[in-house]
Amino acid sequence: MVLAGTAACGTVENLSAGQKLDNAFEKLGEERSIAFELDLDTDAKSLMALDAEQSEPGEEMPAEIAELLSEGTISVSMHSKKPIEESEEKDFTAMAMKLSGPDGALLEYRLVGDWFYARVDAATLGEMSGNPMPPADELPPEAGAFKKLLAGEWVKLSKKEMEETGKNMSGAEGLGESPSAEPSLDAKTQKKLTDALKKAVAQNVDFATSGGSDGTEHIKATAPFRTLVTELLGALKPLQNDLPIGDELPTAKDFADAPNTKVSADFTLKNGELTEVSVDLAELAESAKVKKFALVLRVSEGEKPEAPAGATELDIEELMTIMLTGAFGGAVSDEEFGDVPLEEGDLVGDTQMW
Repeated sequence: MVLAGTAACGTVENLSAGQKLDNAFEKLGEERSIAFELDLDTDAKSLMALDAEQSEPGEEMPAEIAELLSEGTISVSMHSKKPIEESEEKDFTAMAMKLSGPDGALLEYRLVGDWFYARVDAATLGEMSGNPMPPADELPPEAGAFKKLLAGEWVKLSKKEMEETGKNMSGAEGLGESPSAEPSLDAKTQKKLTDALKKAVAQNVDFATSGGSDGTEHIKATAPFRTLVTELLGALKPLQNDLPIGDELPTAKDFADAPNTKVSADFTLKNGELTEVSVDLAELAESAKVKKFALVLRVSEGEKPEAPAGATELDIEELMTIMLTGAFGGAVSDEEFGDVPLEEGDLVGDTQMW
């Protein structure tokens, strides 16, 4: 949205591109169901070559992880009672997320109505991480529905129980008071922030448009990386006290060694609707071995996520008992935790899975 508004501050071509992007984002905001798919447009060899230049000997990225990152996708879909642009958290009636690897879904969850549904390919994830999980059929009977989860089947948990468990844990003795709500930007600060970003971007981003006869059009935004980041940080600095951030913002000095090569974002429109955004990051790699490296986001209207059939209910207390009493082969001891004391907030939010 900042790019769309910024384009109108520049040349005639930027103005035309900005109007088209603005219209495309407005159409997205009018939808009640929307879906995204995020992936990396690269290959495993490029990722391993890039990682090898930055890793210590013996700490290089495993081939399995490189393959997952290069071929994997993250899919998200959501449905609201209101248009997306008008929706608050309470308006969303269904959400879903899926992490897929080369051979299918690795992790998937859905939040539909009052229930949270999940399934996982525990065997594959365990192999990739180097921490294999025990086979489901080797778990004792007290593992209950958790065996279903390890077997790759759908389980479900009560959203209300999860919320109550989170509150109880955050307010438990020794953990301090429950955390306050996350800070948010008021309308006045949002306008200041948007205006500052628009001003910083307007002088550094160039737009170019191209189109075909089938209703597909590309809008390409290009900018020198270090210059753009430095200008953006400079624009944010005066607003730092009004922003919900913790640590100090980075400074221009922190990016002094960053490449100033040009990076580009390609927005694909189909009949005026945004269908894809591709950010080309290959130039930032500064490596002859990395020919293709882009972050791609695909957008579609999506369908309302549905509850999966046959899900087994998993009780929260049962799950915690399993993990703390050693259903995987021995109770959890103090030695495994070490002598590090729990600090305030250590467990806060651990049960929030959506």
